[in-house]
Amino acid sequence: MTLTDAQIQSLKSEAKAAMEQAHAPYSNFTVGAAILMEGGTIIRGANIENASFGATICAERSAIASALSQGHRGIKAIAVTNATDTKITPCGICRQVIYEYGTDIPIICSNQSGEHMIHSISDLLPHAFTL
Repeated sequence: MTLTDAQIQSLKSEAKAAMEQAHAPYSNFTVGAAILMEGGTIIRGANIENASFGATICAERSAIASALSQGHRGIKAIAVTNATDTKITPCGICRQVIYEYGTDIPIICSNQSGEHMIHSISDLLPHAFTL
């Protein structure tokens, strides 16, 4: 999918707004994600940490779970951002989860300055597990 500049900027802005809702008292590493669904709806997610670290959920999976639980299907693109200079990419678990919903989903990876790079999920996870 080819994204317009307006779509990219909108997703980055929504991911930044989502990041403001993160709960990261242990790492202080806040992350926000925004997903563009088929039909144009944008769903936000933020990382939610827990003292039992295995119960922590990343922003991308938070947004995906929210979208699916609201009845949305068809992920067109995902933006992810953080409050550092690093253009953050999804972690391995998130890459695998995203891949489940499409092999060519564009991932907008951005930083606190708004700089970004775009990769397809297949580029980020070239040998994904599939059933």
